[in-house]
Amino acid sequence: MAQYAILLFAPAPADADDLTEEERQAHGRHGEDVEALGGTMLTAFALRPSTTATTIRGDVITDGPFLDAKEVIAGFYVIEAPDLDAALEIGRRNPITRQGGGVEVRPVASGFAGAPVEG
Repeated sequence: MAQYAILLFAPAPADADDLTEEERQAHGRHGEDVEALGGTMLTAFALRPSTTATTIRGDVITDGPFLDAKEVIAGFYVIEAPDLDAALEIGRRNPITRQGGGVEVRPVASGFAGAPVEG
């Protein structure tokens, strides 16, 4: 199966600690959706608020996110899915799409330490 990264976007600064208990539970149930749709969740991470980011461009280090934006990456997960259509359906069902955010689904080009990803 191919691997896909699903990037979660939320209104800035996107603090996972601000989720209600109901929203947290919806994200927890989403893992079950992945399996029900024939996929496998390989890893998942929520990120701290974008205000905690540090950006490096060349030799310049700055506090704050890479871009000043209305939406920021709030987290990501990597799945294995039979094909792009299945990955898109999994992404579409992520609760963040109903909580004011969105997702980006992107095929993974390589794995750890440059190891090729099958699919």
